[in-house]
Amino acid sequence: MESDSNNLGNPETPRNSETEAREVEEQERDPESNSLRQPLLKRNRTLSSTPLALVGAKVSYIESLDYEINENDLFKHDWRSRSKVQVLQYVFLKWSLAFLVGLLTGLIATVINLAIENIAGYKLLAIVGFIEEGRYMSGFIFFTGINFFLTLVAAVLCVCFAPTAAGPGIPEIKAYLNGVDTPNMFGATTLLVKIVGSIGAVAAGLDLGKEGPLVHIGSCIASLLGQGGPDNYRIKWRWLRYFNNDRDRRDIITCGSSSGVCAAFRAPVGGVLFALEEVATWWRSALLWRTFFSTAVVVVVLRAFIEICNSGKCGLFGSGGLIMYDVSDVKVSYQAMDVIPVIIIGIIGGLLGSLYNHVLHKVLRLYNLINHKGKMHKLLLALAVSIFTSVCQYCLPFLAQCRACDPSFPEACPTNDRSGNFKQFNCPNGYYNDLATLLLTTNDDAVRNIFSTNTSSEFHMSSIFIFFALYCILGLVTFGIAVPSGLFLPIILMGSGYGRLLGIAMQSYTNLDQGLFAVLGAASLMAGSMRMTVSLCVIFLELTNNLLLLPITMIVLLIAKTVGDCFNPSIYEIILELKGLPFLDANPEPWMRNLTVGELVDVKPPVVTLCGVEKISRIVDVLRNTTHNAFPIVDQGVQVPGTIATGATELHGLILRAHLVQALKKQWFLPEKRRTEEWEVMEKFNWVELAERELKIEQVAVTRDEMEMYVDLHPLTNTTPYTVVESMSVAKAMVLFRQVGLRHLLIVPKYQGAGVPPVVGILTRQDLRAYNILAALPHLARPKVS
Repeated sequence: MESDSNNLGNPETPRNSETEAREVEEQERDPESNSLRQPLLKRNRTLSSTPLALVGAKVSYIESLDYEINENDLFKHDWRSRSKVQVLQYVFLKWSLAFLVGLLTGLIATVINLAIENIAGYKLLAIVGFIEEGRYMSGFIFFTGINFFLTLVAAVLCVCFAPTAAGPGIPEIKAYLNGVDTPNMFGATTLLVKIVGSIGAVAAGLDLGKEGPLVHIGSCIASLLGQGGPDNYRIKWRWLRYFNNDRDRRDIITCGSSSGVCAAFRAPVGGVLFALEEVATWWRSALLWRTFFSTAVVVVVLRAFIEICNSGKCGLFGSGGLIMYDVSDVKVSYQAMDVIPVIIIGIIGGLLGSLYNHVLHKVLRLYNLINHKGKMHKLLLALAVSIFTSVCQYCLPFLAQCRACDPSFPEACPTNDRSGNFKQFNCPNGYYNDLATLLLTTNDDAVRNIFSTNTSSEFHMSSIFIFFALYCILGLVTFGIAVPSGLFLPIILMGSGYGRLLGIAMQSYTNLDQGLFAVLGAASLMAGSMRMTVSLCVIFLELTNNLLLLPITMIVLLIAKTVGDCFNPSIYEIILELKGLPFLDANPEPWMRNLTVGELVDVKPPVVTLCGVEKISRIVDVLRNTTHNAFPIVDQGVQVPGTIATGATELHGLILRAHLVQALKKQWFLPEKRRTEEWEVMEKFNWVELAERELKIEQVAVTRDEMEMYVDLHPLTNTTPYTVVESMSVAKAMVLFRQVGLRHLLIVPKYQGAGVPPVVGILTRQDLRAYNILAALPHLARPKVS
């Protein structure tokens, strides 16, 4: 242990040849053989690595967000000067934005559902016409061609106009709410491409859902409302200045993400719990009320449009689109033996969910190599998946045997309508094709059909197996192409397939309905892959509208999550690692307890400090030659208040790079070295201007004469930064950093005395990531040999 400590404290300690050989071998290793947690982007072997990440579908330079309140003199003056009317305006605007987020998310979700149902509905009706005439090849060409065109539209929009609109967007939202500034994720172009692309991709019959994109759409709406519109056309409304900060924007985006889940599943409580359990890092009771208010507005909007559509005013909308798998008419009764199949479903769901995560991780690595070859390769990959999906959905039903219609069936049989449980397809009158019922329909109707209860003889076991195997393959090859896509519905389709298979196999041993087995299978696979429990349980209860399912659903979810956690992380955590987004997990690594923040500082470059009244040439030199985003302000020769002691060293606080650039831009220069008065600061700056972060040092011109002048940095300095002593463990510092939402954490010395600097270093998000620490201190990853 002593040798380990010495190596930590002295990074220059010589290393043996075996260690060097191992590192050389790791550097030369094929990048495709990296471990599960290693991101796709290569990092330098330094503690503070280059902040690059895959945001959406492209590599971007990322920074952290300032969720900490910057308590400088300007902020304190603005806070003191706010009247009660202004405080009420601030509170009223928060609730107004929450209302608008819910309203717009509900309206856009309705438009998406109507468009998908009508496009897919007319497409399926046209195919039925070809099939009734016996023109199967013409129907195949039409089906494949329409899907090809819809996929092409979605892919071209994502590849050429908004790469960040590809995928679900949920991992990037998680990273943003964790404190990572993901660029271009919430812009107006991204929002429009996400809406149109989701309609095209889902209507094309691809194995993906609109649930993940709706979460992203809700977050985009929230961000645009909070900042007053797109960057080039912002509304300069005075009230909106209250939201010109990362802290309030985080709260409104949390409302948007919960509204998106509510719009996808008509689950207001589930949407709030999803935001709490899955995407949000920071939570409080006031935020809980506003998110619940937003989801309540969403569900009211959806309910109003459902009533309108039920009257036949929405074209082919019918009962689809706003998915609600109602099994409230099923009487659920339990026996002691029914616990056994429930446990089996949970175990299988955990195993399949972890296996799905593992294989999808490999597929995403392969897709990353293809996507890096250029835009044309992205388009070809998406179109190839579309053709493969269309071929499978159209041709596989020919393998199924026609089944005779039972007069006891509650629905018309057979039918050639776009929906329904008994598709005739290629069968004679009085017969139906059960596999066509599941494949030649929208994904929502497919789930509704396989969830249907009191239909124990409707689907043959071989048809369910083909359905399950096909959607396992499609679920792996579809996610990752350059179109807006969600993971919820593909996992529900896979899980419902194996759940129904298990229900058929165990129908002589249990009284549970096969449709309920499908529901439990879908829930178990989602828990095994996404590792959600509470929010998932409530979402499924709101989806199925049957409270009697609560006990067995809870058992299935808990078992599936526990089994899945034994093998790998959740699918969203895997995607975060692959993209290189510096997400801070809630649970530090065990070895972080034995490492202090002082030892981390030892392997970092020395901290750069500035004086309270600094020379402009020094500021310009620091800004041009460093990439740091904050600098400690240290004053020498200060008299300690309340004493006669002089010559003390004061850590005045922390100043941001953006504020230094703002001071240079405003040309707030002093000919002599002195402290400024409060009125001088108020004339030159205001609190709103200091929230701007886009200005760069390269955009500021400073003359040679101005280089010899001074700037008083005291009014712009955050005088209350979070500090920790250098003996604190990394695990404890990481928990503090994550829970408070910090961007910088100052490290102060354990001992005070003459010649001891008041600050020994600064830790950022990159410094606290396990991957970066192990890259700088590789011996921590090796097990100790006793």
